[in-house]
Amino acid sequence: MTTITASTASSVATSRPRQTRRRTYLPWLYLSPVIATFLLWIYWPLIDAFRLSFYEWNMLATSPMTFVGWTNYINIFSLPKFWQALRNTGIYVVGLLPLAVLLPLAIAIFTADLPARSRNIYRAMIFVPMIVAPVVAAVLWRWLLDPGHGMVAITLKTMGILAPRFLQDPKIAIWTIIVLTGWKLIGFSTLILSAANANINPSLIEAARMDGASRWAIIRDIRLPLLSSTVLFLIMMTILLGAQWSFSYINVLTGGGPLGATTNIYYLLWDFGFSSLSVGWSSAAAVVLFIGFGALAYVLFRLIDRFSFYDN
Repeated sequence: MTTITASTASSVATSRPRQTRRRTYLPWLYLSPVIATFLLWIYWPLIDAFRLSFYEWNMLATSPMTFVGWTNYINIFSLPKFWQALRNTGIYVVGLLPLAVLLPLAIAIFTADLPARSRNIYRAMIFVPMIVAPVVAAVLWRWLLDPGHGMVAITLKTMGILAPRFLQDPKIAIWTIIVLTGWKLIGFSTLILSAANANINPSLIEAARMDGASRWAIIRDIRLPLLSSTVLFLIMMTILLGAQWSFSYINVLTGGGPLGATTNIYYLLWDFGFSSLSVGWSSAAAVVLFIGFGALAYVLFRLIDRFSFYDN
């Protein structure tokens, strides 16, 4: 009896390190497909882009790759078109913030008390632009905004108003692209904010109402603080990706024009790589974009951690 107990204890003691090793390696085994995907589709292209930024090459397999060092970076920073695209990127971000954050926030809050059926109908209607393919939406808007035969121009003409050249005027074209991009994003942001607003503890609202708080006081002191994390998340997404979301409209409607008025850093990167076939310039612009937006993302994540408010 003593021998069996000792052998059993020995086998248990031997199996414990095996279980410990299994617990250590098993999560990594489950994560390995995701890790491999990230390495293959994200990190390796990033490393390769950094490598190619030091070469001059036109992407043809028969053409030699010439090492040029930091010349691509010097040429990009000395290019007026780069600084114009960088300035336009800032305009896109600033112009999209009210459409992608403030307006959806107001819609989500002030329609939260609608009947369920009415609320679902308006959410479906406002979300429709999000599911329309960007290229299809761009073609449709090009027809609507045609200065001669577009529906917008005809409608304004019946009202005695001369329709501006929305896509041909350098002063108006960039704001037209911003509005079209924001029109597509309003539904997504409203849905996210509506879901966050619905998750607020109803007892907090009821307690405030019983204490005599007005609707504005409830919004100011309860809803907005508890929605702060979602609002900050949407602000971060708009800042980091807003100019990228407008790429399809720029490519289809204006091609970066007129006179470079609608181009941004994302479109300039694409133009270097696929229009002029300058891999070095495109890779250098991508590296600059990655470093700049990476630093900006770090700051935004710190701000989200600091200013987010939770009810627990």
